[in-house]
Formats: sequence, C-alpha cells, structure tokens
Amino acid sequence: MTKAVSSPPGFWTKNQQKLAPWLFLAPGFLMFIIYVLVPIVQSIWISFHDWDGLGEKVWIGLGNYVELLDDDSFYTSLKNNVIWLVLYLLSIPAGLAVALFLNQTVTGIRLYKSLFFFPFVISQVVVGLMFTWFYAPDFGLFSKLIEWLTGEQVAVLADERFVTYGIIAAGLWPQTAYCMILYLTGLNNINPEQVEAARMDGAKGMKLLWFVILPQLAPATFIAMVVTVIGSLRSFDLVSIMTAGGPYGSSQVLSYFMYEQALSEYGFRMGYGAAIAVVLFLIMMVFITLFIVRMLSQERNA
Repeated sequence: MTKAVSSPPGFWTKNQQKLAPWLFLAPGFLMFIIYVLVPIVQSIWISFHDWDGLGEKVWIGLGNYVELLDDDSFYTSLKNNVIWLVLYLLSIPAGLAVALFLNQTVTGIRLYKSLFFFPFVISQVVVGLMFTWFYAPDFGLFSKLIEWLTGEQVAVLADERFVTYGIIAAGLWPQTAYCMILYLTGLNNINPEQVEAARMDGAKGMKLLWFVILPQLAPATFIAMVVTVIGSLRSFDLVSIMTAGGPYGSSQVLSYFMYEQALSEYGFRMGYGAAIAVVLFLIMMVFITLFIVRMLSQERNA
C-alpha cells in the first residue's frame, strides 16, 4: 500500500496570518490615498499656477506665495487664526471641568448630561444663527445685558474690536461639549484601584486630580488637543454664517480667505486659494507633529 504524499502548503496558507490584516486595511488605505493624499498633492501643484478653475493653468512658480507675503488680508486672517487657536484651547479645561461635574451619581445627572451634550449634536450653522440673534443690537439678550450694565448698546458682530472674540465664544460652546464627551469616556475607564490607593495615602482634591486622574486621561487629552487645534485652524462655517468675514474683512480666517479667493463670486483664483490652503495645511502639520512627538516621548519614558 503506497503512502499518499501531501503537497507543500501554498503561499496563502503559509502567510495567511501576515496578509489578513493588510487585506482588511487595504480599502481604508485606498480611500485615504484617493481622497486625502492625492488632493493634497494636487493642491500643492495648483498653488504654483495661475488658474481660474476652468481655463488652462499658467505656471508662475512661487508667485502666489510671494503675493501672499504682501497681502494685508492674509496677515489679518493669520492673526485671527492665532487668536482662534489660543482661545479655542480653553475648551479643553472647560470640557474637563464639566466632565468631572457630570461624573457623579446624583439625582437628575442624566438630564444634566443631555443638556451639556446638546450643543455637540446641533449644526454649526444653527449655532451661528443662535449667537447672531444673541448678539443682535436691537433684541439680542447679550446686547440687552450690556445695555443694562453700561447704558450703551454694543454691536459685537459689527465692531472690529470684538467680532472675532464673539465668533470664538460661539465656537467654544459646542467644542467644550465635544471635549466633555471625550473626558467622560476617559473617566469611565479610570482604574478605581489607583484612585482608592491614592486616597488611602492621603491624596485628595487637586493632588488626586493632577497626579492620579489626569495621567490616566492622557489619551483623551491628546485627542481633544488635536481635534481642537484642527478645529480652530479650519474654522469656516461660523465665520461664514455670522459675519462673512466682515466688518471690512476684520473677522476673516485663513479657511474663509481661501474660499473667498478661490470659490466666491469675487475670486475664481484657484492657484492663490490653493497657496493659502497649503500654508494652512503646513501650520496644522506643525502642531500635529509636535503633539505626536510629545506623546511618543511620554510613552517611551513611562
């Protein structure tokens, strides 16, 4: 009786465990390449041209970037983006404070959570309209309050001194709710044994928060930081709805300046708009890279 000789295992059988994860990741990688990497490369390429979006592209090299350096509107937009970035970061400690308040077992806490969660689920357009009415000089609650305190009305969205801060205040409302959700999720995953051990050692109040709870919330803080920085730098919808960049361009940010130059009825300068987009992209990459490097260094030192 002859013994059957088994054939050697095929390529798939030998490498199935190695290849299977890549096959699952392949559709995501493909979408990322098509809808993220390719548009980034195309935008950089377009920024070296003078193009109206329909006709033939004309190569001008760094001409669009040189023009940016002499454009006062660019510096106004850049300054406003810096203000957005600095003040928008207030949503992180505010979200943490709200999350700590809501992370309690008291009567009615679910109602309070839903009320704080509400700003996150409504559209930014709705937020912009609500705050536009809130700031309205004739009937707005904020204007009536200022008039009651000072005797004078203040048109926040029509005053170059206050307009950017008024829009940022509107943006902080839903952004704080988003950070709150991240921290509530992180608080649910905190190791209770470490908290109890710290309390037995006498830690309480700010010491307990700083040395025990916050280190365990580091992943939530990282996500909140990255999302907040990106949100502040690409702020567009609130500016468009509340002021359209006015008055006299004083509330413009880079994203709205890009739209106005490239896509609005006053623009159709695709190359110039792409140059603004590239500058905005580089600023975002600097901040995100710094956050990632810092996170990796902390993990290695842990």
